[in-house]
Amino acid sequence: MTQHKRRIARPKGLTVLAGGITLALGLAGCSGGGGDPLASESPSESAASGAAETIVVGSADFPESSTLAEIYAGALNGAGIPAETKLGIGSREVYLPALEDGSIDLIPEYTGALLVGVDPDTELVDAGEIIDALPGALPEGLVILEPSDAENKDAMVVTKATAEKYQLESIEDLAKVCDQLTLAAPAEFAERVQGLIGLKDKYGCEFKEFTPIGDSGGPLTVDALLKDDVQVADIYTTTPAIVENDLVVLEDPKQNWPAQQVVPLASSQAVNDQAAEVLNKVSAELTTEDLIDLNQAVSGDQKMDPSEAARMWLEEKGFA
Repeated sequence: MTQHKRRIARPKGLTVLAGGITLALGLAGCSGGGGDPLASESPSESAASGAAETIVVGSADFPESSTLAEIYAGALNGAGIPAETKLGIGSREVYLPALEDGSIDLIPEYTGALLVGVDPDTELVDAGEIIDALPGALPEGLVILEPSDAENKDAMVVTKATAEKYQLESIEDLAKVCDQLTLAAPAEFAERVQGLIGLKDKYGCEFKEFTPIGDSGGPLTVDALLKDDVQVADIYTTTPAIVENDLVVLEDPKQNWPAQQVVPLASSQAVNDQAAEVLNKVSAELTTEDLIDLNQAVSGDQKMDPSEAARMWLEEKGFA
């Protein structure tokens, strides 16, 4: 498998050869049926779905992840490598075990959040340092491929009215009034270092109230913010609603959220050299501007299906 040039030489359970890393073949099978996203096939599966060597691409439970999963699967199918998607699996706490047990074989990830997820004690925030550290920190049998330039971070977001009322430009400003405000974020945000724990430790920010909303900064979260049911929300920086509603993204000078490059995370038993080469080409093409455009297509007024948005991107970039 092609490695990122900054990866440290600690691949687990792999054979290192002169041309890179050769991975064992053999793909995890998946059963269909039921409402469990880990057990149901998506419309984007290839005609060869059910074949022993179909790569199963999972996604987290937010639209950008679903679109990226469709891009990965579409690029693989376009190269003659059977792939299908299983979307909306859940948070990192759910899909990492799914990768380890073979329920899925591949998922789009974000470098900084992934490192914190597997090494909660890490203090790394630099993009290159994170890439160097990940191979040695990942669970046995999991590998990262080439990271893209595309980046999407969690952010503390407020309305323009709230920013003006409290003179907010950064989380340092927010910390002065956190005890007067309610925050909306996914439930797991309360227990994450890159969540309430980090905000308290780095900024001394403790909110008056925490309202868990499970759409990962999506329409329900934005609606709560616009209605002033909450005054602060955890929303990803590539979310179209930020521009559409003139929301204010607060600066994070102490880097509670480190570099977050989009990167394919794979099972070493499921992704061979050929598949890795295709996925690395996807990473080489993907930009932050692409993420914003894709999110606008899927989550904006167009309400495009992630598979259709992915198809258009793949055609534009020459993968289809």
